[in-house]
Amino acid sequence: MSRIGKRTIAIPKGVTVNIDGQTIVVKGPKGERSWTVAEEIEVTQGDDGLNLAPRADTQRARAMWGLSRTLVDNMVVGVTDGFERTLELVGVGYRAALKGQSLSLQLGFSHEIDIAPPAGITFAVPKQTEVKISGNDKQAVGQIAAVIRKLRPPEPYKGKGVRYAGETVRRKEGKKK
Repeated sequence: MSRIGKRTIAIPKGVTVNIDGQTIVVKGPKGERSWTVAEEIEVTQGDDGLNLAPRADTQRARAMWGLSRTLVDNMVVGVTDGFERTLELVGVGYRAALKGQSLSLQLGFSHEIDIAPPAGITFAVPKQTEVKISGNDKQAVGQIAAVIRKLRPPEPYKGKGVRYAGETVRRKEGKKK
């Protein structure tokens, strides 16, 4: 039995859930998300929230059970609270700025890098060395954060680069005489 799959998904006030066959549509104050659950999973809506259960006891049904529950729960959290990732720019001359909706980064290259936000994603730059990425889709927020980090990942000698907030970079010792 999946410990994650057994748990009920609580539906907060202000959120509506529509189940049409295998498609689940969640609407809330921060937008609307929909996802089609695998055929092996049965979705039922009760008074306390949503319950997911496998239709058969197969390997794929058990695998999709916990995954489906987590993805639907992420949709509910996304339309109520949203998701946010914070990136830090460490290095001399490394800075970020907003140009309209797009993000402009100076990361030590000879040119600026402009990144347009995907649908449903917003950028914020509270400081020149800090970028906040927010949206209602957890996967999209994490993906765009990973794409930005990959432009200049933190290097181990000086620690320069783009890193997640709170990330520790293992430092290496430099050359010895």
